[in-house]
Amino acid sequence: MKKLLITAVLPLMCLTVSAQQQHAAGENTPRRGDVTLAATVGYNSYASVQALPGLENQYEASALSTNWADKKLMVGFEGGWFFSDSWKLDWGGGLNFTNHPGYSAVPGTADAAGAGEDTTGEIPGYRAVADAYSFSYNVFAGVDRCYRLKKVPDLMLYTGVRVGFAYGLNERKYDEPESMGKSTGETWNLRAGITFGADYFLTRTFFVGIAVDPFSYTYNMTTYKPQEGLGALGADSHNYSFLAAPTLKVGFRF
Repeated sequence: MKKLLITAVLPLMCLTVSAQQQHAAGENTPRRGDVTLAATVGYNSYASVQALPGLENQYEASALSTNWADKKLMVGFEGGWFFSDSWKLDWGGGLNFTNHPGYSAVPGTADAAGAGEDTTGEIPGYRAVADAYSFSYNVFAGVDRCYRLKKVPDLMLYTGVRVGFAYGLNERKYDEPESMGKSTGETWNLRAGITFGADYFLTRTFFVGIAVDPFSYTYNMTTYKPQEGLGALGADSHNYSFLAAPTLKVGFRF
């Protein structure tokens, strides 16, 4: 009798454990109201620019590269909020500020020599170090449609759209008589793209993922004012990318 009960109950216990494991696995993926926060490794989406020297008689401007393949890798972050079981809002960004203290020029004996004179043995002068600073930031936001696979319940695929904005500014001024005042360089990027990605939830709170942009577009505008009182000298560009900006993610679900 006991053997008969064990024979009958054992398969039911195995089925129950298997069902619980499958149910638990399916619960690892986020649901409505959950928040995710991930560290990312991908291309540098910041915009940076260098102001032109302020002593030239003729200036030339060129738009800065917005090609993701020209950028260096960087660590960033990405946040997400599931406003439904299948839809998620994404956001991220960062800010940077750098200050460069200025120093006065140091004249040498060669500075007093006239045009065409032999300066052999003279001490060269040191030009002033510019008093400068650089400021940049970038932000992005997007929305994703998420898909769950019954055969792989802890894997979540998604497709979505992203829009972003990046800004960079560099100003420098030399403490020297020849300087023509403050020189300014300014640039900004406006970008939009389609994103495809996959996140695998190893536990309820930890996941890894990868994403790529099947198509993206970036518009850049760069302007320079090398001397005070001059009008802006500008150049712009249009960039189209396919299968661009692969990104790795390691994150947590809250």
